[in-house]
Amino acid sequence: MPNWGQVMFQDAASSVMFQLISFHDHALLVLTLVLTVVGYALVALMLNKHVNRYIMEAQTIETVWTILPALILLVLALPSLRILYITDEVSQPSITVKTIGHQWYWSYEYTDFMNVEMDSYMLPTSDLLPGDYRLLEVDNRMVVPMQLEIRMLITAADVIHSWTVPALGVKVDAVPGRLNQIGFTTTQPGIFYGQCSEICGANHSFMPIAVESINTKSFMKWVSNFT
Repeated sequence: MPNWGQVMFQDAASSVMFQLISFHDHALLVLTLVLTVVGYALVALMLNKHVNRYIMEAQTIETVWTILPALILLVLALPSLRILYITDEVSQPSITVKTIGHQWYWSYEYTDFMNVEMDSYMLPTSDLLPGDYRLLEVDNRMVVPMQLEIRMLITAADVIHSWTVPALGVKVDAVPGRLNQIGFTTTQPGIFYGQCSEICGANHSFMPIAVESINTKSFMKWVSNFT
């Protein structure tokens, strides 16, 4: 969860999100350096009074300011493409969870187990317990084992939704008639909240997501309660 007054990202709870935050900091550093150099050049150009009417061209500086931006773009593009492929990669998932977006709630089906499926509705304010988050707490959380790769199969039953959990670095559209796939691995126990990030109707802001990450032993105990 973000804290009050927090400006930057939420704390990363998956390796992908950690790399996304690192790339953001990397790109921000490059951008700061570029803005500093360009700003200094503009200020120097406006304040200096040096004039040389015999200098008609400067091929050296033109070569530099053509090659340098290309190198900067490579420095940004290569890590970006690497992370892009990592986010789309699902190698050896331990558990598959099918997520179906409805107006306006989520359904979860654990296809590796028998009869493990549930609907996840937002808890009304009157049912919240002390410490619960308003508009984010649900009656049935999606429970996953930590440090194991989870494969998500995401679709929708009516309109386009978007399954999004910022702390995990996951944001996938749920499209009717289409099955999207993404994988993630939680690195620590905890409860990670998200919301539908696609404007899906009148109650769009009232279909939150709550992912609870627990150890494997506790997860198997949770699964056994359904059977």
